[in-house]
Amino acid sequence: MKSNRRDFLRTATFAGAGAVAGNMIQGCAPKQPESNMANIIEAVKRSHIQKFNMSGYKAPALPVVRIGIIGLGDRGGGAVDRLVKIEGVEIKALGDKREVAVKESQKYLQSIGRPAALEFFGSGDAWKKMVELPYLDLIYTCTPWVLHTPISVYAMENGKHVACEVPIARTIDEAWQLVETSERTKKHCMMLENCCYDFFELLTLNMARQGMFGDIIHGEGAYIHNLIGLNFNKPDDTQQTDAGYTDMWRLRENATRNGNLYPTHGLGPICQVLNINRGDRMEYLSSVSTNDFTMGPREKELVSSDAFYNEWKDSKFRGNFNTTIIRTALGKSIMVQHDISSEQPYSRIHLVKGAKGSAVKYPKPLIALGERWLNDESMVNMWAEHTPEIIKRVGEMAKKVGGHGGMDFIMDWRLIDCLRNGLPLDQDVYDGAAWSSIAPLSEWSVANRSQSIDVPDFTGGSWKTNKPHEINLETGGTTAVLEVIEIEAEMQLNVK
Repeated sequence: MKSNRRDFLRTATFAGAGAVAGNMIQGCAPKQPESNMANIIEAVKRSHIQKFNMSGYKAPALPVVRIGIIGLGDRGGGAVDRLVKIEGVEIKALGDKREVAVKESQKYLQSIGRPAALEFFGSGDAWKKMVELPYLDLIYTCTPWVLHTPISVYAMENGKHVACEVPIARTIDEAWQLVETSERTKKHCMMLENCCYDFFELLTLNMARQGMFGDIIHGEGAYIHNLIGLNFNKPDDTQQTDAGYTDMWRLRENATRNGNLYPTHGLGPICQVLNINRGDRMEYLSSVSTNDFTMGPREKELVSSDAFYNEWKDSKFRGNFNTTIIRTALGKSIMVQHDISSEQPYSRIHLVKGAKGSAVKYPKPLIALGERWLNDESMVNMWAEHTPEIIKRVGEMAKKVGGHGGMDFIMDWRLIDCLRNGLPLDQDVYDGAAWSSIAPLSEWSVANRSQSIDVPDFTGGSWKTNKPHEINLETGGTTAVLEVIEIEAEMQLNVK
């Protein structure tokens, strides 16, 4: 097995996005991910005549949502655990590169009394065979980034709605491909930006919608999270378990690209507050990166003691800290920052700045309606008065189910409830395309001395009339949460 490992790593892999338990499927990703620098200007200038407006689109209701999940690493395995707790969900197919990952999720389904799902693993086209199943309604994708767009496009072309982990596209061409396919097929294409469903983000969105901050002037978001250990940790020689990212896929991204490679966690909630693609749009950006001060030294240290890391010898790693500034069509600004390779406390910033007030989440949630931050008692009252209905409905159960404190479950519940009730999704294909596009655009700007570059209008002009998505469950909200938690607790007691 060891003798074949280097060849195996050079083959394309269809692998789950999760760290630690990142077990996935084999497919067609390149050894080194490609950037889109060569034709990015042409892709940005590309004109788009909207064939069908997916913003606000109400697809036919699906009382039962039959799901195939591709990539059963940490993210995909967690999705199985969450989705089975939502009324009207049937997990019909499980796909992953490694048989053991599929079997683990299958075992869980059977342990809670669910029917066995079809299994797909091993072969290079296994994910395509799953997508081609005629009775699936939704493909839920948790693979490395290079497969997000190919799987999403193939799923829509085969009549399925799509829910895909972030970022949903790595290049501007891929973003356009998603938009055009969604419009042509009239299938939903949602990027699973879970941070839009975190509790404070939903609170501030609701307050902004109510005008409590006045006109929103500026927003800030970030992904500041030390992942250098996970990036360099290698899988074992049996390919059964990982201590980091399967087949080192995230290290490959960081060794070949330089910009804000992971913008959407901080950007998505700010875009919703600013009604981006629904009354305003991101117009252009400028981006700057520091040099790399940590990944190169780590690589040199590892290469000196372990031949496994020779593939990354003398790589020109992404700069540690990237800052990207975006201006909107209505003259507002957004700052997005990125650092996953130096030691610091975790932060997504989430700053909302209005003409009459502001809010910031890190290091502590604070709100100011005027020039002073509210005291603790006033903050408690603010939560009580302005928590949106979606949190009131499923927030406590979401905390029990888990998934980044509950926001993952709120996201999944809302997705399924919209599909079951024939409602528009909170995040449509234009959101996924625009938010993901910041990564390749920032790469171009960094490579060109921080020159500004336009953000494509993926909506074809419909941003001027598109309406903000609805967050207070004025429609829908009918999907129950199943008490699978009690079954799981009982199982744990029996094991002990």
